[in-house]
Formats: sequence, structure tokens, C-alpha cells
Amino acid sequence: MLILLTGATGLIGSAILSRLVHQGHDVVAVARRPQETDPVGRGTVRWVLLDMTETAPEMWAPHLVGVRAVINGAGVLQDSPSEKTSVHSKGAASLFAACEAARVQTVIHFSAIGVERATPSPFSSTKFWGDYDLMQRNLRWIILRPSVVIGRPAFGGSALIRGLAALPFLPRGDDQAPLQVVLLDDVLRSVEFFLTDHAPARLTLDIAGPERLSFTEIVQRFRRWYGWRPARIMRAPRWAMSASYKIGDFFGWLGWRSPIRTTAKREIVRGAIGDNTLWRKTTGIEPRGLDDFFAEAPASVQEKWFASLYFLKPVVFVSYAGFWIGTGLISLGPGYGIGVSLMQEGGAGILSGPSVIAGGLADIVIGLGIALRKTAKPALLLAIALTAFYVVLGTLLLPRLWEDPLGPMWKIWPVLVLNFIALAILEER
Repeated sequence: MLILLTGATGLIGSAILSRLVHQGHDVVAVARRPQETDPVGRGTVRWVLLDMTETAPEMWAPHLVGVRAVINGAGVLQDSPSEKTSVHSKGAASLFAACEAARVQTVIHFSAIGVERATPSPFSSTKFWGDYDLMQRNLRWIILRPSVVIGRPAFGGSALIRGLAALPFLPRGDDQAPLQVVLLDDVLRSVEFFLTDHAPARLTLDIAGPERLSFTEIVQRFRRWYGWRPARIMRAPRWAMSASYKIGDFFGWLGWRSPIRTTAKREIVRGAIGDNTLWRKTTGIEPRGLDDFFAEAPASVQEKWFASLYFLKPVVFVSYAGFWIGTGLISLGPGYGIGVSLMQEGGAGILSGPSVIAGGLADIVIGLGIALRKTAKPALLLAIALTAFYVVLGTLLLPRLWEDPLGPMWKIWPVLVLNFIALAILEER
């Protein structure tokens, strides 16, 4: 079967893509950027790179030729310069109109649990309007509304849970609502069911697990799975929680997909619970709980590394970007005279001043590049090249710096190691 899948690089979308290709389906995978490698299987993958918020119905037509089913898994937590929640409403409506015109046999649409009850943020309100648009279409549609999804891969909220599980102190706010986490494999089984010819349609289903747990309970269970003692609960003041969400918003505007944002705060209050009765009766799937997930395999050392590095990652990038920007500002400010003196000592002559200015500006550009997600990788690579240049230049002009008791040349190496660590943990999906 030829299937078009949107949001093909997300947590759910990438898992669906892998499952479909493994089963021999051919997939038109839609995303804003492709995966580096395609999943292994009997089926094929054809990547289509587009922004759904900018795609009119007629622009979908060439991608829907021969497509029997469409799975819409595109989703955005919060607006940023590179992502818009209108992908759930305007973007989805454009896709659904194109599916109607192309007479696509089946449309499976991923929404969010509870949006019919409350829409406290643009995330949930746009999800709701996307659902409503699909319900009006002359299509064989199924709307799946999953709760928080837990699987072997981790991204967004599921990654945050793992990261919090690595902290010895667990911050807790006053506005936690219960969650019915659902296992990723149960979500995939649901998609498989509705791709069959005998499956019913025009249904809206809550995809929720069997247990209602608080966020704190879920994190503590992950700690137990990791083999760590329970974390000490620390009640966080409202101002601290609000500040963390604002910081997350700031990083979101820099292009980093932080799950700690004001949208998450509003949605946490709403909770993620639902009635899974219709889903279970329709599909015959009996959802499994967290203990079933943990029982499948022990926590690996890779799992523990990811959890332990989760909150260290932003520290690495903030400190490293700050290092480059700071050295650049010092070179152009209070350290300018010292820099010129060193260059003159090395024989740079009239080029001493311009060299210091050029170096300072280059440092600032690299620091700003590391701070922006879109340019972080090329900026990190440029940082390696510039660092190597500084080492060679310093060795040629001022070899005595290797003997300096403060070790300016020797301190370059741990900085360079930090650069490679940043490159190694850069990817988010």
C-alpha cells in the first residue's frame, strides 16, 4: 500500500514510518527536514520536504497520486520562528481538502487527548479545530487522541520524564493533573488496525493507558527502573516554575525544542486522561501500563546516560556559547590592549589591532551561531577550525605561551573536548 505520512520525523511519526516500511508498505514521508537514514524494510521511502502551514490544497495533489491512506502525525507544541501551531488547523485543513479531492481511501489523524473538553493553549485549540474540519469531510476518517506516549525512543515530554528521573531532587508544582500514559507500541498497533479494509471509520478515540498517575509518580517509576533510589520531592515555588517555563520559551525562540514551555504549563493543568473504552472495544487492544514497559527490558546504560545528560545538554550549549561570546567581547573591550601587545610581541606589526578585532568578531559570531539551533552544527565545526588556527598561530608567534604557568595553550584542549561533546549530543530526535 502507498501511504502518505506527515510528521514523519516526530516521536510517533518516525515509529510509524519504521513499522510501515518493515511491513512492506511504500511511504511518502512528509517533514520539514528528512531523517539521515531510511528505516530498513521491504517498503520504500520517498521524502517530501515542506512546511504544512504554507501548503495550499492543490500543492498536495502530486504527492497524493496513488496514495490509499494518509496518516497525519504533524504536531507543534508552541509557536516559534520556525514552527507554528497552525499546522494543526490551517495545515491540516489544507491536507484534508486535498485528500477529499484525490479520493484518498483512509485518513488517520493524530490529535491530543481532552481537546474536546478544554483548550487552554493554541496547541489544544488548533488541534480541536483540525479535528472539527476533518469531521466535516466526505472521507473515511479516524481521529486518534493519544495521551502522553512512552516508548523506547524519547522526545519531548517522554524525554523530559527521563531527564527529571536523573535528578536527586524532583521539583513539584501545585498544579499537577493525572496522566494516563500510553505505550508507543499500542499506538502503532492502533494505526495498523485502521489501515485494514475491515476497520470501521468516522470514529474519534481516546488512546490512553490503564492507569491514572501523577507526573511525579511516573518520574519516580522511571528512577526505580534505572535502579536509583526515589528522588526527594522538593516543592518548587510558583515564581521558580514560571521562570523555568519562560526560559524554555526563550530557548524555543532560538530554535531549541524545549518541552518546558508555557504551553506545557497550561496543558499540564488540563491533564491527559480519557475514556479508552471505545478504543479497546473497536480494536481489541488491551493497553499495557508502565510496569509492562519496564518489564520488557532492563534499563540500559545508554538509557541512564541519556537521562543524566538531559539537563546537562542546555548547560553545555549555554556555557559554550557564552564562552565564545565572552572571549569576543573581552577582546574588543578590556582585553584589547593586551591582545594587541601579544600580537606585536609575535611580530604582527600594524596588523596587530585589526587581527585582535577580527578574532573578537569571529568569536562572537561563533558564539551566536552555537546559541541558535539552526546554525549550531556549522558553528561548532567552525569553532573547531578556529581553535586549531589559534593553536597554530599561538605556537608560531608566541611559543612561550606553552610554558606560561596559567596554561592558556593547555586550557584549549578541554574546551575543544567540550566542543566535540556538544556535537555528539546535538541531535534531538
